[in-house]
Amino acid sequence: MKQRVWWAALALCSCAVLAANEGDPLLDGDMQSSAGASPSSEIRGVLRARSQAVLASELPGRVVEIAYAEGESFKKNAVLVRFDCTAYQAQANASAAAVRAAREELQNKQQLAALNSVGRFEVALAQARQAQAQAESQVYQVQVQRCQIKAPYDGQVVSKRVQAHESVASGAPLLEIVDNRSLEVHLLVPSRWVGKLQPEQTFSFIPDETGQPFEAVIKRLGARIDEGSQTLLLIASVPANTQGLLAGMSGTAKFAAQP
Repeated sequence: MKQRVWWAALALCSCAVLAANEGDPLLDGDMQSSAGASPSSEIRGVLRARSQAVLASELPGRVVEIAYAEGESFKKNAVLVRFDCTAYQAQANASAAAVRAAREELQNKQQLAALNSVGRFEVALAQARQAQAQAESQVYQVQVQRCQIKAPYDGQVVSKRVQAHESVASGAPLLEIVDNRSLEVHLLVPSRWVGKLQPEQTFSFIPDETGQPFEAVIKRLGARIDEGSQTLLLIASVPANTQGLLAGMSGTAKFAAQP
């Protein structure tokens, strides 16, 4: 009796596996539905921006201005954040004066050397002092430039991590930005699909928020399969003329059966 029950359970499991494979068009592209139409498989996915970042302070200081609020758009190289640069500018001015003094000293030593009044050592020492002064001046000029944080690309402000007049440490996050023109579809597909997915293959993606489908194009697959879930990352491009999409939108990808 027990043996009959065991064989019955095994038969049910086999039927279930066959039914699952019949509903997976990427595993068996030659299968057709009973109605004669091509079956499809649906996978949940999300839109992500290729260009997104959290901008951080490169020096300690007081924030003077944050030029854009959440949701506002900006252009590349627009000044997003300004710091109080009084101390850094003063250091830069002092270093520039030191460069001028070192240059004058070198010229004087070179003139004296032409008259055999000083040796080559004094001239070489003056040259070294001028090079040191120029290097220090460059460091202070870089610090002055860091008093302004400019936009690396066209985009929008997602969130502000600080407010104007706050003092921040070096490395403190300031702004989160995103470029919603550079969106991609990210999916986690079953690892057994890997042999059926190819670059430039298309599929339909329907965002939940808009309900308007568009045709996505597979660009690349992930570098490894997740051992726990047995899934693989798939990344597809979004048509450039698609309107109304934002990073973070979720939706459904529909893959047609392979011919």
